[in-house]
Amino acid sequence: MLKTILSAVGAYKLYEKWLWYQIKNSEKPEHIAIILDGNRRWASEKALAPWLGHKEGAEKVEQLLDWCLKLNVKSITLYAFSTENFRRPEKEVGEIMEIAEEKLRKILKDERIHKNKVRVKVIGRTKMLPENLQRLINDAEKATQNYDKHFLNIALAYGGRAEIVDAAKKIAEKVQKKELKPEDVNENLFEKYLYTSHLPKQDPDLIIRTSGEERLSGFLLWQSAYSELCFLDVYWPDFRLIDLLRAVRTFQKRKRRFGA
Repeated sequence: MLKTILSAVGAYKLYEKWLWYQIKNSEKPEHIAIILDGNRRWASEKALAPWLGHKEGAEKVEQLLDWCLKLNVKSITLYAFSTENFRRPEKEVGEIMEIAEEKLRKILKDERIHKNKVRVKVIGRTKMLPENLQRLINDAEKATQNYDKHFLNIALAYGGRAEIVDAAKKIAEKVQKKELKPEDVNENLFEKYLYTSHLPKQDPDLIIRTSGEERLSGFLLWQSAYSELCFLDVYWPDFRLIDLLRAVRTFQKRKRRFGA
């Protein structure tokens, strides 16, 4: 039994090295966005409470940060909790909020964040979140606001349509106050009012969704116009480094013309 396990681990490591060899000298995505899907189904298949799947998924995010730093990915945007997710059972939502608090507290002290100059930003309608979580978000963002080497964006209480509506409202207010003219409004100006306006590259090069579902579910609707999409048949808590490397390899094999 032990021999079989060791053999499987050895094969995995060998495959991981082979994938790394294949992608290391080619263009890598500057901005990767991931829909962290499948936490509840992962828990259900193990007869566990749903929030234990979310907890396991949160642990996987910590590993993901290490992998992306190794790949020198500049920006990561993670879809963790949508505006629609508030419709879930109160107990589950409460547990997810507690997990988010725990991880944000850890981020404040995380040596990797400060050593690698990772700017942390929570994007979404954060006013919908519990007040203590809002305070932690503010603390994490303030502590990293001057970092610009890497960017970690966490979408909480996020909706792609909500983001576009919020941007339109801000622009309309400025037009009403005569700070902008209607003719000033174009795509470049509009992007300055999106939740992702702080990023050096707002549009993800690659969007990954786990769990086998093949849709964006409202994630980065504006920014994803020319993103490469990769759908993986693995629940987020089971996501591995080889899954990330294979997604990057898929990205590298695609020809990107941006409509030209």
